[in-house]
Amino acid sequence: MPHTTTNRAPRGLVPGFLALGAFAALLAGCSRQPAQEEPVRAVKLMTVAVTPFASEPEFAGEVRAQVESRLGFRVGGKVLRRQAELGQRVKAGQVLAELDPRDLRLSVEAAQAQASAARTQRDLAEADLARYRELRAKNFISAAEMERREASFKSAQAQFDQSRAQLSAQGNQAGYAVLTADAPGIVTAVDAEPGQVVAAGTPVVRVALDGPRDVVFAVPEDRAPQVRIGSAVAVRGWSPGTETLEGRVREVAASADPVTRTYTVKVAVDAAQAPALGATVYAKPRALSLAGTPVIKLPTSALRQEGPGSAVWVLDPASMTVKSQPVEVATADGNEAVIAKGLAPGMQVVTAGVHVLAPGQKVTVYRDRYATQEGGASVAPAAVKAGSGAR
Repeated sequence: MPHTTTNRAPRGLVPGFLALGAFAALLAGCSRQPAQEEPVRAVKLMTVAVTPFASEPEFAGEVRAQVESRLGFRVGGKVLRRQAELGQRVKAGQVLAELDPRDLRLSVEAAQAQASAARTQRDLAEADLARYRELRAKNFISAAEMERREASFKSAQAQFDQSRAQLSAQGNQAGYAVLTADAPGIVTAVDAEPGQVVAAGTPVVRVALDGPRDVVFAVPEDRAPQVRIGSAVAVRGWSPGTETLEGRVREVAASADPVTRTYTVKVAVDAAQAPALGATVYAKPRALSLAGTPVIKLPTSALRQEGPGSAVWVLDPASMTVKSQPVEVATADGNEAVIAKGLAPGMQVVTAGVHVLAPGQKVTVYRDRYATQEGGASVAPAAVKAGSGAR
C-alpha cells in the first residue's frame, strides 16, 4: 500500500493563535467609544394665544386742488412776456403772459380794409337799387331787371355782413394774445418761456384754483375694489402731532397705472383745514382697516424656512422634545408674524434658538441668570411676550 503523508500543525501553535485572536478582540473592544448623546439645548418658549389684531394701512399722498386749469393761448405765436411765476397767487383777470401782437394787428387791419370795401359795394348797390325802383315805377325797365338789381343789393349786403364778422373775429384773435387768469388761484407750473413759439392751446401756465381740495394717493391693485366712492378716509399731515382730518373718497381711477399697477384715489377734504397745496400727507382708508380681528401672532424669530414654506418648533411637554410644525404666514407686522394656519391656542412654540434644533431633540427652558440674581430664585415661564427675539 502506498504511504500517505498528512500535514498537521504543531500542537503548540493552536493555543497561541487562539490567544492572539482573543487579545485582538479585546483591543478592538477597548478602542470603541460609547455613542455621544445629543446635547440638551436651552430654548425660549411662548404659549400660543389668540389676540386681537388691528391693521390700518397708510398711504402717502399729496394735497391738490380739485380744479387745476392748464391755461394756454387761443392763438399761436411767439411768447413776448411771462408775468406769472411758480407759486405766485393770482387774481381773476390778472395777466399771466403775452404773445407778440404784430401779426395779429396786421390781420385786424386787413379785416378792417375788407369791411370798408364791402361797405362801399353795399352802398353802391343800395343807391342803384333806389334809382331802378324809380325807373320801374315809370315802366322804363322790365320786372326781370328789377329783380337782378335787388339780388345784387342783397349779395352786397351779405358780403358786408361777412366782412364785419371777420373783423370782429380778428379783433378777438388780437385780444387772445394776452393770457389772463379765469379765477383766483396759485400758479403750480410754468410750461413756456419768453421767446418760445407756441401753438394754439399749448399749456403755458397751470393754476390751481381756490376752493375744494383733494388728497391724492395710490392703492395697490388688490385693495382698490375695497375703496369705494363715499367711504371715509382719515388724513394726517407729515409732521408729528398734526390734526387728523376726515375726508370722503370722491374718485377712484377706472384703470390701473400701466407702470405701477396702482389705482389713483382722490379724497375730498375741507379746504379751510387742509394742509398747504402740494403738502405730503398720509391717508388711512377706513375700508381697509381691520380692528379687533382675532389672530395668532408669533415673533419672527420663531419662524424658519422648511422647504417651500415656513415652520416652527413645537414643544412636547411630556418628553421635553421638539417637533417641526408647518405654518402658514398671513402677514408680517414689524417683528411679529400673523399665523393663518398650523397652530392652536395652548401650544408651546420655541422663539429663540430655532436654527440649532433637530426633530426629537431634548430641550430645556432657558433661565435668565440676571432674573435669578435679582429675584433670588430662577423663574422660567413657559410663555413669554410675543415679539421677544433670540439673544
